[in-house]
Amino acid sequence: MKLTQHGNNMWQVTRFAFFNNYLVREEDGLTLIDANMSGSQKTIMAAAETIGLPITRITLTHAHGDHVGSLDEVAALLPGVEVAFTSRTAEFLQGNRELSPDEPQAKLRGSFMNRSTKATRLLEPGDMLGSLRVVAAPGHTPDHIAFWDERDGTLIAGDAFQTAAGTAVAGIMRWLFPFPAMATWHLPTALKTAVTLRNLKPTRLAVGHGRVLENPVNQMEQAIEEAEAKVHAQTKMA
Repeated sequence: MKLTQHGNNMWQVTRFAFFNNYLVREEDGLTLIDANMSGSQKTIMAAAETIGLPITRITLTHAHGDHVGSLDEVAALLPGVEVAFTSRTAEFLQGNRELSPDEPQAKLRGSFMNRSTKATRLLEPGDMLGSLRVVAAPGHTPDHIAFWDERDGTLIAGDAFQTAAGTAVAGIMRWLFPFPAMATWHLPTALKTAVTLRNLKPTRLAVGHGRVLENPVNQMEQAIEEAEAKVHAQTKMA
């Protein structure tokens, strides 16, 4: 495990160099954002112990296995903890992988995982979870959300961007770490999300795979330009 503090309120927990989840300080303890891959519960609990604060709520960016793998185990270690995610994520965790009629009918990709933990609170875009505002961020998956810390401008973007092997919008290949691109559901939607997140003008970008970026807007814009070119080329070929 590698535990790295960024700013006053966020810690990055990294396993196997490329797989991140986050702990965010609130007045009543820590919010755990994502539960990393299976077998991460000891790592997550050790991180909270090192920080010296209890985990008081758990939330998820999306239902891929490397983000929810240890959800059940962590929740079992924290009886009574608040568990908050979207109704769409709840459906995926329960094994319902049908697309909604209003969603692009592209093939789902990536390692969705069933989990038995139920939400004690269902999140909607615009909701506040402690100091974090929920931002709709579909594209990598239909259920994907991001979290915007209004205290200092930190954006915890899940897999909407990656920084492993270079900053990229979900769905744009980085051959040295190709897995986020290979697991992306719908690139045009991911591009729209990337623009929305860039427009927040974050001071810090935290992602599921790769390092945390300070003052990331220029790198986000370059990644968006690359994704726009890819989507334009795909449109011309269609």
